[in-house]
Amino acid sequence: MKSEPRIAFVTDALPVIGGAEKTLFAALECFPKADIFTLIYNKEVFVNTPLEKRRVSTSYLNKFPLVRKYYRLLLPLMQHAIEQFDLRAYDIVVSFNYAVANGVKANGAKHLSYTHTPMRYAWTDVNIHGKRRHNNFLIAQYLRSFRRWDRAAASRIHEFATISNGIANRIQSTYQRKARIIYPPVEVERFRPVTPRGDYYVTLSRLVPHKRVDLIVNTFSCLKYPLVVIGEGPELSHLQHKATSNIYFKGYQSDAVVADLLGNARGLICAAEEDFGIALVEAQAAGCPVIAYGRGGALEIVVEGVTGTFFLEQSAEVLSEAIEKFERTI
Repeated sequence: MKSEPRIAFVTDALPVIGGAEKTLFAALECFPKADIFTLIYNKEVFVNTPLEKRRVSTSYLNKFPLVRKYYRLLLPLMQHAIEQFDLRAYDIVVSFNYAVANGVKANGAKHLSYTHTPMRYAWTDVNIHGKRRHNNFLIAQYLRSFRRWDRAAASRIHEFATISNGIANRIQSTYQRKARIIYPPVEVERFRPVTPRGDYYVTLSRLVPHKRVDLIVNTFSCLKYPLVVIGEGPELSHLQHKATSNIYFKGYQSDAVVADLLGNARGLICAAEEDFGIALVEAQAAGCPVIAYGRGGALEIVVEGVTGTFFLEQSAEVLSEAIEKFERTI
């Protein structure tokens, strides 16, 4: 009788819990015997999750001091580190990629990629700090080298899947490969709408530059409507410094607390061009109207005039107009 295939799940890093990590949890429900490999693992964050009692194999980068906080700065070493995993014992390798995971060496195994996005810092004009990239010679040379490496890694993958039509188009443009759409899992049954709704808005996001929480904080500092910010990340102290007293930072919150906050909120604000946008699905499941930047995954999730509305420019003025227009419809 043919033995069950051995499966390896490879993901870039596991520093915090977000949409990519919840996708990994769902994959483990389907394939509970899969082994997990990642460059960096912040074990304390994953208490009471499907990873808590699992063995997670990490790279040499995980031994660096302060790596769980500053792991993004190790990007130049990640290409080498991902290639060091020994996966010769596996029949199937699944990489969950948003940076370098596609570069893992499958050693003859079937390699499937679930790509959240080709690494945005290499393939767009936005740098690792979320700013427009300047013409730095050394950075430009490194990114040119990275793109060659990334394309070579993509050429070794047998099949691609991804999270949205927008990212499928990006994969086609970047790697000249087609990708099957498999939308990320969302536990919509956790959410219940409450009426009447509260007077506060909420944003739910990792606090990293490309999520544009700074734009939301700037806008609400002027509008003075109550805003609850849920999430953690390197931008936290910067955002707290800019915020006025009507903005409340809650940090990481449990699923139960998130469900309660979304169920009561006046609206969810999303200012990023989302690759998919799990928080947008969660908000709608909670009966919470969405005000979102009208590009990327939001266009596949939010129904204009029914479950939310879009604003078309990432500026405080345009976002303010969208919020004030929404207020007049309530």
